[in-house]
Amino acid sequence: MFQHKLSFLLFLLLNIFTFSGITAQKTHSNFNVIGFYTAKNDQAHISYVHEANKWFAEMAKKHHFSYDSTNNWQNLNPDFLSKYQVVLFLDTRPETPEQRIAFQQYMENGGAWMGFHFAGFALNNSTYPQNWDWYHENFLGSGEYKSNTWRPTSAILKVENPKHPIAKHLPKTFASAPNEWYRWTNDLRKNPSIEVLIAIHPDSFPLGTGPKAHEIWHSGDYPVVWTNKKYKMIYVNMGHNDIDYEHKTNADLSNTFQNKIQSQLILDGLLWLGKP
Repeated sequence: MFQHKLSFLLFLLLNIFTFSGITAQKTHSNFNVIGFYTAKNDQAHISYVHEANKWFAEMAKKHHFSYDSTNNWQNLNPDFLSKYQVVLFLDTRPETPEQRIAFQQYMENGGAWMGFHFAGFALNNSTYPQNWDWYHENFLGSGEYKSNTWRPTSAILKVENPKHPIAKHLPKTFASAPNEWYRWTNDLRKNPSIEVLIAIHPDSFPLGTGPKAHEIWHSGDYPVVWTNKKYKMIYVNMGHNDIDYEHKTNADLSNTFQNKIQSQLILDGLLWLGKP
């Protein structure tokens, strides 16, 4: 009787350990991602950040990476960053010298980064002046923010390099989610370190609805996704949801990740960055 019970217990333990091993294998993270965000002041950016954090967490479960997020920028330090293979700036940038040095060293030592929309913003005499040359001139290559379209509208986007890993599931052109589009002081195409991956197609013009004339673009070359070939990075200009400001409800009128093709672009970009 005792031997029978012992055999049964051993059988149960063996199955428990076997099952645990399968579960661990299924939940194994191929790489770790940390999203930094601020999510203050502009409801369009706050809306996007909340949407992004939910979407990245869902993608992490489906595609076997881990996703954490924090609004504590003091975490941008070498010890904390050493736990992660990919860093996201969802809506802003680091502001203290210590955080900036830590991020630069992280990137120069092989870290990966994806930044969205306002993470590239810099404008002198604003809350976010251009006071970080390495980031805006060297790393991003875009310089200062120059202007934007209004209101947030969908654009026809064209794939510049269909052979790049982020474009493997993209058609040659596609309609984006509504967005507020930025233009920059620097011509990215004149920078040999920058590879433009996605740009606004001329079929998009006129782009924007105003009411101010300069908020409607009628022509021009506007890169919206690019990489700096010296680093493992992607900047994505998307990240601004349309909000009902007029009726003061602050309700979402659009969502960035409801666009399946654009979301696939972001996912493939992240999976590319996460590869060893």
